[in-house]
Amino acid sequence: MIRAYELSADRLKPVAALAESAVWWDLFNPNREEETGLEQRLGLGLPTREDMEEIEISSRLYSEDDGHFMTALIPSHTDADDVVIQPITFILCGHRLVTIRYTEPRAFNTFSQRAEKTALGLNSGETILLGLLEAIVDRLADILERAGREIDTISRSVFGQKGTAARKDANYKTTLEEIGRKGDLTSNIRDSLATLERVLGFLGPKLTQADKEVRGQLKALVADVRSLNDHSGFMAQKITFLLDATLGLINIEQNAIIKIFSVAAVVFLPPTLVASIYGMNFEFMPELEWIFGYPFALGTMVLSAILPYLYFQRRGWL
Repeated sequence: MIRAYELSADRLKPVAALAESAVWWDLFNPNREEETGLEQRLGLGLPTREDMEEIEISSRLYSEDDGHFMTALIPSHTDADDVVIQPITFILCGHRLVTIRYTEPRAFNTFSQRAEKTALGLNSGETILLGLLEAIVDRLADILERAGREIDTISRSVFGQKGTAARKDANYKTTLEEIGRKGDLTSNIRDSLATLERVLGFLGPKLTQADKEVRGQLKALVADVRSLNDHSGFMAQKITFLLDATLGLINIEQNAIIKIFSVAAVVFLPPTLVASIYGMNFEFMPELEWIFGYPFALGTMVLSAILPYLYFQRRGWL
């Protein structure tokens, strides 16, 4: 599908797919016929989906056929647990913009709807691209802000675990799953910010002849991306800390359980030894004929349990 827009009073206005007045073509899940028609219209070759998924910098940032090709990883479905991060290609060609995508980030709809209703100072493909990138960066900032609040909630949950051992085990399992999801989300955002920073770095030299306002907007975007990158790094460190803390608390709980078995072994092993001695089947045992033999054996068993327990407790081993 191709969505085409022209500029009217600094606003975007939808037009026919191959209209002469169009300055932005947004290709969403395009078929080969649509790609061929736009290639003939613009006189340049469009990258395929396989080309967009190449990880080499030379495959994501290059100039060809009077067009500047820039590919960045943009996350979508960020409100759900199954976050999707896919490449989106931006092409500047003669003050016109082409975007190719196989996913639907919220920033695209937000920007296009806003630009249709409000005059945003758009006058070329370059300003549309900067406005679109600004919407994407704003969306990433919102995602990081929401993730930061959720990480704070997880932090309070980790260090405020209460209840029975079974309830704590269930809470720890849920906490580890939440930490894992937030770790994946933060990692995806960092990947996206890294590719956006490269795109802006590649775009900078192409806009040296642009208006001062456009260059200022680009500079502000670079600063925002770097700031978000630093913040996402801090969040990644906090997630790692929470993961280590949760695993440490689980280890403490496991040690407490093992300690219970250790106490049981310390208490019951000596009486078991005494019982084993008096349970031996020898014909002559002095205590067998003694009237106090049975109470003596029981008392010895009790005493052999109490004395090691008191000794270990005094040494602080229990």
